[in-house]
Amino acid sequence: MIELTKAEEQILYLLWQLGEGTVQDVIAIIDKEKKPSRTTVSTVIRILESKKAVGHKYSNKRSFIYYPILTKEAYSRQQLSRLVQRYFNNSFASLASFFAKENNLTLEELDVLLDEAKKELKETTSNHE
Repeated sequence: MIELTKAEEQILYLLWQLGEGTVQDVIAIIDKEKKPSRTTVSTVIRILESKKAVGHKYSNKRSFIYYPILTKEAYSRQQLSRLVQRYFNNSFASLASFFAKENNLTLEELDVLLDEAKKELKETTSNHE
């Protein structure tokens, strides 16, 4: 399980948006008011590389092109599992109950969620056979 700081997560999200890019490409899509230095972005990317979340290849411009190794889906799944484990005693039912209460879901909305979960479970199960 990969632990990321907020800054590392932010850079990884930008690389997911880009697909791949140089440090300068990452900086170019950061909000103008919050632009960190090139050194800061480069350092964070190198840390992400050491955590095996990002890889690189060489470009013909003497710079590295970085790309995410860790997919958004895998990271989201990991974060959700961590959330359920830490705050809901490892119970997805408790998470769903909390979510339903907090969002004041109707019975119809709960039925739709349950139907969608059953459909995804069926698809996942049939894909693994």
